[in-house]
Amino acid sequence: MKLDKLFQSLLLTGTVVLFISTPATCEEVREDVQGESFTQGIGKSTLDEKVAVKDKDKEFALPKAGVAIAKSPVDLLRPRKTRLKESQTASSPHRAKSGEASKNIPQLSEIELPAKSAIMLVQTPTPTNPPNPDPPSQGGKQGGVLPITGVKANPTDKGVEVILETPQGTRLQVTNRSTGNNFIADVSGAQLRLPSGEAFTFRSDKPIAGITQITVTNIDANTVRVTVEGEKALPAVELFDDDAGLVFGITSQVTATQPPQQPQTPQTQEKPATETPEEKPAAQQDEPIELVVTGEQDGYRVPDTSVGTRTDTPLRDIPQSIQVVPQQVLQDRQARSITEGLENVSGVTSIATTAGGRDYFVIRGFEQYGNALVNGIPDSSIANDSGFANVERLEVLKGPASVLYGETGFSALGGIINFVTKQPLREPFYEVSATAGSFNTYRGAVDFSGPLNNSKTVLYRLNAAYWSSDTFLNFNEARSFSIAPSLSFSLGKNTDLIVEGDVNIAERNGRQPLGVPAVGSVLSNPNGKISRSFSFAGPQKDNLTVVGRAGYRLEHRFNDNWKLRNAFLYSFSDDDDGDGAPYFLSSGLASDNRTLNRTATIGSYNVDTYYLNTDLLGKFRTGSIDHQLLFGFSLNRKIDDFSFENDIPAASVDIFNPVFDQRIVPTGVRNSSEFVTRDTLGIYLQDQITLAENLKLLLGGRVDIFEERKTNRVTNEETSQSDTAFSPRVGIVYQPIQPISLYASFARSFAPTIGISASGEALLPERGTQYEIGIKGDLTSKLSTTLAFYDLTRSNVTTPDPNDPTEVYSVQTGEQRSRGIELDISGEILPGWNIIGGYAYNDARVTKDNDIPVGNRLFSAPEHSFNLWTTYRIQQGDLQGLGFGLGFYYVGERAADLNNTLELPSYFRTDAAIFYERDQFRAALNFRNLFNVEYYESRYGSGTFVLPGAPFTVQGTISWKF
Repeated sequence: MKLDKLFQSLLLTGTVVLFISTPATCEEVREDVQGESFTQGIGKSTLDEKVAVKDKDKEFALPKAGVAIAKSPVDLLRPRKTRLKESQTASSPHRAKSGEASKNIPQLSEIELPAKSAIMLVQTPTPTNPPNPDPPSQGGKQGGVLPITGVKANPTDKGVEVILETPQGTRLQVTNRSTGNNFIADVSGAQLRLPSGEAFTFRSDKPIAGITQITVTNIDANTVRVTVEGEKALPAVELFDDDAGLVFGITSQVTATQPPQQPQTPQTQEKPATETPEEKPAAQQDEPIELVVTGEQDGYRVPDTSVGTRTDTPLRDIPQSIQVVPQQVLQDRQARSITEGLENVSGVTSIATTAGGRDYFVIRGFEQYGNALVNGIPDSSIANDSGFANVERLEVLKGPASVLYGETGFSALGGIINFVTKQPLREPFYEVSATAGSFNTYRGAVDFSGPLNNSKTVLYRLNAAYWSSDTFLNFNEARSFSIAPSLSFSLGKNTDLIVEGDVNIAERNGRQPLGVPAVGSVLSNPNGKISRSFSFAGPQKDNLTVVGRAGYRLEHRFNDNWKLRNAFLYSFSDDDDGDGAPYFLSSGLASDNRTLNRTATIGSYNVDTYYLNTDLLGKFRTGSIDHQLLFGFSLNRKIDDFSFENDIPAASVDIFNPVFDQRIVPTGVRNSSEFVTRDTLGIYLQDQITLAENLKLLLGGRVDIFEERKTNRVTNEETSQSDTAFSPRVGIVYQPIQPISLYASFARSFAPTIGISASGEALLPERGTQYEIGIKGDLTSKLSTTLAFYDLTRSNVTTPDPNDPTEVYSVQTGEQRSRGIELDISGEILPGWNIIGGYAYNDARVTKDNDIPVGNRLFSAPEHSFNLWTTYRIQQGDLQGLGFGLGFYYVGERAADLNNTLELPSYFRTDAAIFYERDQFRAALNFRNLFNVEYYESRYGSGTFVLPGAPFTVQGTISWKF
């Protein structure tokens, strides 16, 4: 381990912790003109989501805290009797029941996510200590407190109208006042509470010109506060009663101060061929007002992501299959590793080393070794022992990804994984959790966030976790500690900066285990069955692995249509034997099928990655066609530094009566030692074209120029190689009806191949080519599905040169093909009933090779696989908050190597959970491998060893949010 890297990482962490430790106000106290004050509460983590109604005559469902928005401004502020604005208790007659525009306000079951607006998912807490709901009584009241079951917002020709919905339109008692630029209304005897009893809050940032923010929140057990914050002056607010509830009519300050315009003689003006959309005040735009709703998390359905286009685009508008595993799924399953988190993504199978050493995968039939994205930035250290505590959600882009992310190894061929981390929150949020489980497993975690100043321009978040376990394998005790601080700065109205980092220190008895012999596990052994807990490594010295990353993300908005993004990430992975902890290997069993021959390796493997990325994003129009343009470039340097002494003789072991002699005699001479530097420059261009409201085209291309320099310390040989690759992507989406998207796409990827042919020519990059068609559908507003058909070919695969008698050189005539079908579903079936699942059919085979038989199946690529996880939460009554989860995971037979000399058997595993969640408290029991099925996840090496899955395990978790 390089101590300077660890010192740098901990220095970064310490600096952030010092910031956080500085006394900061977690409560904001404002005083009105009479000297009254109120305290803003601290609450629990929730999911912010921008939503909009596409057509005011068609209404779609919003999960949890309902907010409805009409697309075009309509005049909802018709002449009617208003409530007084003075600080007094107000009540007034209802508006007329006929002819009022509020009757057309969309209902909660009919809200749709916008297809155009830029959507950003963040977390925001609800207020502290919301009251427990009482059993409902007549009139919709809960123990004398009237529930406000939803908040709706509609743009009007004057500004925006916010409606507090109540059962049967029950009138609310309001006391309102003003303080500075804030209009404040307190609604007594009421609580924000969904029909299910769950609390929520509402927030809209800059909904119209002159208004900074609108918030609706519970401030105590029987009071709801509505705050309208003016940007430069006190906002103009009118109060009305309606059958739906209490209405706040808020006038845009631009509209309020605009002088009347004199009528002009109409003139005909030719529209230019290319134009940038005119910037309008928010109240006058045709686009929907984007509102952020804070409330219970949006369950199992995530409607949009940036991993597929590097822009905030609804999944239904992207012509490629993308699956998302949201925070709610990770929480319900208590997923503590990348492998567990990705078990609910179709077409992804684990080839992870047993017991959490490293996480590798096969996606659509092709290996993914260690390359992934963190917040959209490539990171090669993610496969090592890395922390999972700060992961908000996982995103998987299926198929080639080189057009956006360049050369990322095999992960650019079958697919790529994006880790979205938890971001700083505007409101104070604190969570602590503790876990205990099988095999002496213990885990503690904290998640703190909030503002560091009263203006909330500086926010922080700190995630930290400690984990220890004996694991189910012998001699494989493991411990890890991770800490992930982040800071968010608002550098003026149009510029935001996020600085973040994380460090994970993992320590285990020896290196990661390498499985059990295939003979005696998946194959018969005349001497008996080998226990799945067997480890041929035996007791060893502790091995230390340190993984860390630090970087920033900067965004500047020039105007509503153009913005610039810049990001940098440095990551490292140090895997060092330190004082000589050996790494035991074996070529397999001797002829007696019980003696295991062993060798040992000593050394270190360190990886450093530097990545700089800059994007320019813009929206403009050519005639009637809308464009969303992305132009960017990236600079990447990856350094691999390894040095090993291999093939050190070690004592053999009788696997049925093991006695471990761990003495080894290293020579001190490293027989494998290299220093490799790879530099890559990528330039890319993408255009998302809206030909019509229901017809969208995606065009993109990227040029990568890369160079690799290698120094072999054993032979003192230095080599270098460079090349250029172009990666295109074309896709189209057609939406015949609102809930359905038909799509087709073509994409290519590349991966550098280092070496020369017998003629001395440099080997060409491997290429990946995919054709994909599919259907994306919203079965309801809360339940989505994707059906994809793909044909993926890997070409320029190296294979032995048949004309080379030395068997040293290769030719690139090899080819592999993967064809398949994937079906994914996620969302809410009924209130409280969530589901995420998928099925994959994959036919992945060798199609050309000089050594491997044509037709052989690709390594660890099952023909059939299936996953399903579902939960149900009781929605009301004395058992409200009690929930149950059930999961099924099937993986079919798969080849253990390309020669197909060994086939791993299929397995069917069942998981379950029971949990209780009320207010800020959550307790859960999670059961993995409920029926203690013996199964094998993958193989190690050439197929001599197989990696057993864990037996029945149980873990209990308790968490508090405050």
